[in-house]
Amino acid sequence: MADIHSDKILILDFGSQYTQLIARRVRECQVYCELHPFDMSLDDIKAFQPKGIILSGGPKSVYEEGAPEITEELFELGVPVLGLCYGMQLMSRHFGGQVVPAGKREYGHADLLSLGTPGPLFDGFFSDGVSSVWMSHGDHVETMPQGFEVVAKTSNAPVCAIQNVALNLYGVQFHPEVNHTPKGELLINTFVRKVCNCAGLWTPGQIVEDAIVKIREQVGSDQVILGLSGGVDSSVAAALIHRAIGAQLHCVFVDNGLLRLNEGDQVMATFAENMGVKVTRVNAQQRFYDALSGVVDPEKKRKIIGNLFVDIFEEESQQVVDAKWLAQGTIYPDVIESAGAKTGKAHNIKSHHNVGGLPDYMTLKLLEPLRELFKDEVRAIGEELGLPQQMVWRHPFPGPGLGVRILGEVKEEYCDILRRADAIYIDELYASGHYHKISQAFAVFLPVKSVGVMGDGRTYEYVVALRAVETKDFMTAGWYPMPYEDLARISNRIINEVKGINRVTYDISSKPPATIEWE
Repeated sequence: MADIHSDKILILDFGSQYTQLIARRVRECQVYCELHPFDMSLDDIKAFQPKGIILSGGPKSVYEEGAPEITEELFELGVPVLGLCYGMQLMSRHFGGQVVPAGKREYGHADLLSLGTPGPLFDGFFSDGVSSVWMSHGDHVETMPQGFEVVAKTSNAPVCAIQNVALNLYGVQFHPEVNHTPKGELLINTFVRKVCNCAGLWTPGQIVEDAIVKIREQVGSDQVILGLSGGVDSSVAAALIHRAIGAQLHCVFVDNGLLRLNEGDQVMATFAENMGVKVTRVNAQQRFYDALSGVVDPEKKRKIIGNLFVDIFEEESQQVVDAKWLAQGTIYPDVIESAGAKTGKAHNIKSHHNVGGLPDYMTLKLLEPLRELFKDEVRAIGEELGLPQQMVWRHPFPGPGLGVRILGEVKEEYCDILRRADAIYIDELYASGHYHKISQAFAVFLPVKSVGVMGDGRTYEYVVALRAVETKDFMTAGWYPMPYEDLARISNRIINEVKGINRVTYDISSKPPATIEWE
């Protein structure tokens, strides 16, 4: 079997909000890559053995005091390097170029004009000498670096793409990783597959084969336990591990009362009944409701839910004789964001429920077969493993479940109201064909009452908000333009069918400034 990690790209992060997008674009070229901080040591870079290196953008100016620097010897490794925005400016300065504040900043769409020397990276990038790109910069290269030539410019910036073909060094002032650069994926694919000569080994089938071999090598004849939530990540992890070691896997499904309608029964039907996986179902709804009583702070709720899950899971794991491993559905964005929070290179907006190791009193070793994968890759291997499409392509669901979709205190009554409203909403999205056009949709329970009229009587009941967003990366998101007639039908059904609700609203805020979830 081919080594799917043999051809790989290293991405050095200088603080760009788009860095994860760069990694995803490289993976879409069927090539493995890793994202590391800009101050990765030269020895570690050499040990990584990249076929190519990408330098990300960043929010600083290269001439600012304390701005992120680069390991100077990086350009002497003999591997192709592509600098994006800040990365291009660092490259330019290293080779004697001068970077200065632009007379006019460029943010948003721009027309990139070819200067007639496209070179290997830009093959097919320009149509009639022009290509639409997305800019986000306040500085530009004023004096060219030694040994480089200008490939393209905009009406505002005379140097927007540079190359030194002899040294295999390239830089662009724009962002090819974002959707707003229509041919950006082509440029990244050209760099990865043609300039760096990487083979396309990173495919769902080969990822599954590689993971199965590694799981068997790690685990041997040991017993493994896994907390099955019904979400995409834990479900794919369970299916993958079961494919590798069969009956050595023991799943514990904790029904915490914060799940979607009939979700517990669906999980048991998929894994225990149809796939033959050993699953223990723990009905712990009341324990969670009691623990959450009176708690309104979102982070406190998250911690209570997470800690109680660990307690119950630990109780159940004692029933598995000779269990040596705890399997988790940790995925690559969890790892990146948690590492960033620890090193101070990223803001910790809210805590991840499955990153950070195990409680001290648990002696199990961690098994995380999805740790290298982005969400879209997890879905792809879920399909490869034969999981139901409706499970694999289900919208994301937070670890704390309805606990963070009920604003303020969590009560059983609120959970029952919300899960029924949410089920109607999702049912209508499927029926109207909107579900797979939307990245994430859900209902939110608001612990406020409003006056209404039903029949000839006055009502004083609760409010739910409907949320639906479109996004490529979940770092930014826009609200989904739901047709009025569909909103009217959804609202009508919820108010008529869910006792306790007399008002439905639709959330039209984007991320940023709002987050996708309400808590």
